Amino acid sequence: MLRFWLSAALLCASALVSANPLPNPDSAMESSDEVVQWNKTLLSIVRMKGAQPATLHPTRSFAMLHVAIYDAVNSIEPTHKPYLVHIERVSPHASRRAAIASAAHEILVTLYPTFQTTLDQQFEMTLADIADGPEKSAGTAVGRAVGLATLAARKDDGSGEMPIPYVFGTHPGDYQSTPTNFPKQPQFTHWSRVTPFVLERARQFRPAPPPLLTSPEYTAAFKQVKEVGIASTANPPSETTTIGLFWNGAIQNYWNEITQTEVKARHLTTAQTARAFALLNVTLADEVIAFYDAKYTYNFWRPVTAIRAADKDGNPQTVKDANWLPQSMNTAPDPSYPGAHAAISAGGAFVLTKLFGHHRLHLKVTSETLPGVIRSFDSFAAVRDEASVSRVFAGQHFSTDEAAGEVLGKAVAEFAVRNVMTRAKRGDRDDDNDRDDDSSGDDE
Repeated sequence: MLRFWLSAALLCASALVSANPLPNPDSAMESSDEVVQWNKTLLSIVRMKGAQPATLHPTRSFAMLHVAIYDAVNSIEPTHKPYLVHIERVSPHASRRAAIASAAHEILVTLYPTFQTTLDQQFEMTLADIADGPEKSAGTAVGRAVGLATLAARKDDGSGEMPIPYVFGTHPGDYQSTPTNFPKQPQFTHWSRVTPFVLERARQFRPAPPPLLTSPEYTAAFKQVKEVGIASTANPPSETTTIGLFWNGAIQNYWNEITQTEVKARHLTTAQTARAFALLNVTLADEVIAFYDAKYTYNFWRPVTAIRAADKDGNPQTVKDANWLPQSMNTAPDPSYPGAHAAISAGGAFVLTKLFGHHRLHLKVTSETLPGVIRSFDSFAAVRDEASVSRVFAGQHFSTDEAAGEVLGKAVAEFAVRNVMTRAKRGDRDDDNDRDDDSSGDDE
């Protein structure tokens, strides 16, 4: 596999690294905070209008950023198996902050070259805050080597291909361009062809087809979204309306912010923090690849199309409303089944629960789309459930879309947790039955 070849090829980079066991220079700022800061930097970039290329899904950027940071830190403090690269003979006193900043900078200036000035300034400020010496030089060299290897590994991963031209269907159940914006083409038609970060193939956990239009499952889901997901001018808004609007943003951003909150609240080590973000983001990236595989396999219509064309679906229990619009007015420009929010939230909740346990939380989540609004949760599962059902409340999805998304998201996450960045064993021996028991942050 590519990861092992790169690992061996980069051993020569160890000659750049000092083995002089002097005190670690990372004193002005916790190096675990450095991981969080670069995550925040990427969040700020992708939230800027026009900064993210329209044909490149941002989860790829988050995964690349955080596997590079993880492998850089793990080369210095090898607590778990590398994701892609392990630089050998690195002093345990090499600067983790320098390694993190160097890896992150290498990734982000390549992915977002128009932000180079800002990224250079952040990188230089970090290095200026670290005491000069062989440990700083070692950390910088490790981070750069890992960053370059990560970029090389993803260079021809299929993400740069042109989207596949799409022909909208015309039969009942077929995905069609949706009002009020009527996109000429749906998004990410090529994304299922992108090389996964963890999965063996995009279709590995492809869900079963959506329910038949005449089935009781479809009838119930149709009636539910028609009732609760309709655009409303009610003032004040209902609870379901608030929930639909609250989560009507890029769902992966919410889960990265939740992870920021949790790693800081739990005072994790740098190695634990780097691994948490890496495991989360490779999972989310592969869930996007997997759900686009399913979306463009089944090409199932969105609720707004279904409700406006209910007289043609062959189901006497569904009633047409020619003027129905979803709560958020426009519909996301891709097929309905399975639900993206559900898949990503199921994956995020699974990974974070696996890392941090089932302990009762006091978690506050802010919204991308309702400024100043905060909602509170006592578990990752509660976040998952609300984020998933929010898409029904927003009129974007049927509940059957969300159910399939949750199953898909959990399957991808479980596969990721079991197969990458697992605990390193003494003498490099693996235990096939090893469970990820990092739930309390006490694995190191």
